[in-house]
Amino acid sequence: MWTFLGRPECILYLSSALSVMALINRDQLPRLNQSHLTPLMLVTRRVGLKVEGSQFTLEGFPFRIISGTIDYFRIFRQHWRISLRKMYAGGFNTLTTHVPWNLHEPGVGQFHFTENLDLIAFITMASEEGLWVILCPGPYIGSDLDLGGLPSWLLKDPKMKLRTTYKGFTRAMNRYFDHLVPKIAQFQYGKGGPIIAVQIENEYGSYYMDKKYMAYVKTALVSRGISELLMTADDGLNLRKGHLKNVLATVHMKNIKRETYEELKSIQGRSPILMMVYTAKSFDTWGALRNFGDPQMLMKDVKEMFPLGFSFNFYMFHGGTNFGFIGGAQSSNGYLPVVTSYDYCALLTESGAYTPEYRVFQEFFHFVTDAPTIIPPKFARMVAYTPLTVLYFMTLWEVLPHLEEPMKSGKPISMEQLPLNQGNGQSFGYTLYETTIVRGGLLTSKGHIQDRGQVFLDNNYIGVLDHYNDELLIVKNTSKKGQSLRILVENQGRLSSGQDINKERKGLTGDIYLNKTPLRKFTIYSLEMKNAFIQTKLPKLPESWKTVTGHVLGPAFFLSHLRVGDPPQGTYIKVKGWGKGVIFINGQILGRYWTIGPQEALYVPHPWLHPGVNEIMMFEELKGSQKIYFSEKPELGMTFQRVISASEHL
Repeated sequence: MWTFLGRPECILYLSSALSVMALINRDQLPRLNQSHLTPLMLVTRRVGLKVEGSQFTLEGFPFRIISGTIDYFRIFRQHWRISLRKMYAGGFNTLTTHVPWNLHEPGVGQFHFTENLDLIAFITMASEEGLWVILCPGPYIGSDLDLGGLPSWLLKDPKMKLRTTYKGFTRAMNRYFDHLVPKIAQFQYGKGGPIIAVQIENEYGSYYMDKKYMAYVKTALVSRGISELLMTADDGLNLRKGHLKNVLATVHMKNIKRETYEELKSIQGRSPILMMVYTAKSFDTWGALRNFGDPQMLMKDVKEMFPLGFSFNFYMFHGGTNFGFIGGAQSSNGYLPVVTSYDYCALLTESGAYTPEYRVFQEFFHFVTDAPTIIPPKFARMVAYTPLTVLYFMTLWEVLPHLEEPMKSGKPISMEQLPLNQGNGQSFGYTLYETTIVRGGLLTSKGHIQDRGQVFLDNNYIGVLDHYNDELLIVKNTSKKGQSLRILVENQGRLSSGQDINKERKGLTGDIYLNKTPLRKFTIYSLEMKNAFIQTKLPKLPESWKTVTGHVLGPAFFLSHLRVGDPPQGTYIKVKGWGKGVIFINGQILGRYWTIGPQEALYVPHPWLHPGVNEIMMFEELKGSQKIYFSEKPELGMTFQRVISASEHL
């Protein structure tokens, strides 16, 4: 989540700041005996994870948490078990995972806990593979997701105050917890399950809009049956603001200074230190250079901290993919949307391949603990399929008549306010706003286009209005009385953190002006690009589709077919020659691509493909290519050399 800001300072202060813990010297560090403290060994449960002085205990025995984060919604379900098995083989004893409210309740009262969102199946697999679980149920989880994992329909309320005790928020949260918490409560340690700890919210100290809120969330969890160890998680500057009495405060690796440990001691006395977000880098954003981690520094830190009694959670162990439109955005240096890959320089690559860092940490953890030595699962190689010729296309303008009846409105309406999805509005994708103009002039958005709007005059591309450009000159054809002005607006991802998340409505969020006069009488098309949109709304071949004979200007849908053997193998779709858009595989939305990088190829898991003919569709906003190329290696920007053959087949 965060780069190691202030890391040199952090390292310099570790020993002195923690000397109060009176721990043994690293040179005299005994090998930790924890092999009997696993879900498979502890059949009889009496005392769960506790804080005893400067250490954790489990069943009264000293216990060091060696955890890694895998978010189940970013990994295809067929890959869950093998990723968990690789975690255990690497010497880890605990899984940390986050629960995204927006995916589990995409519409008010519409709860999804099956298929790739089967949380219970995921944590059950973790237990079967020998891992404990630290669960982060939110309601806000951050995780670089759209709106930090909060559902966008909350923003239908113009007075909404997210992450506060505002009644509109707590009413929705309570309904969600009524469905979620009873499911997870029965899988707690005391009931024979793997959940040893539960995190309350996430980094609330940096948000802190309501001092009563964290206590409210704690009560909401406890009253519904959560009884295991509770914890909060904040960066070094905001520990006290995010802390709750009688709840363990944990630290995220950001803004760590000498004062951090002193404040931690003043908050909760002599206690174990758990780094809940321990990472080598930050996420990548479109249009920026790729963020490369420093694994040597990461290992140096671990060797410094381990003898001092630290517990760790590696964020991420396996990062996976921001499938579809789930990725969020940051605003520290202007609006920057997150790329599709969530590789994150994790110990496993996006596709689950081993990295050299995995091997280094595996050796270290097996040296300092008595974790059993097992042979890690082999990595399934990717394949570069033969390039495809793009066969057919259909422009967006030709698709419009096949869509549901558009909405009419005198004024612009944001995505969240559109009368769609049983009153839940539109969460993701694109929205097309159409009106008629009778004169040209200066078109100004005044910041009301969120996030990127392509402007067309009678289907002819004029330019882009976005966070960085809010003016366009419109030259009208004087031979025509009126011309159609269309603005195709893309939600590129809501902010995932910060108090401005309360303002993150998308589409046209206010008036658009032509020569200082607001435009009126809009026809609005929802292009949410759900799987059902591709599967049911687009015409079937050969109806309406045209043969590609050259480069076609977007926005348009392009179609080709990939023949795959049995069994299918995963691959990467290269986007060289394409501009900007979205890829669909067999009617499922894979994710975004954009020529500005840094990501240059999208990962296709092998379960997305089936033996025989597979449909590959691309919604291209700018200009289509005539070829689709594949690669057996990730292309995430600059030179990518993390996976080496010696470690692929451990």
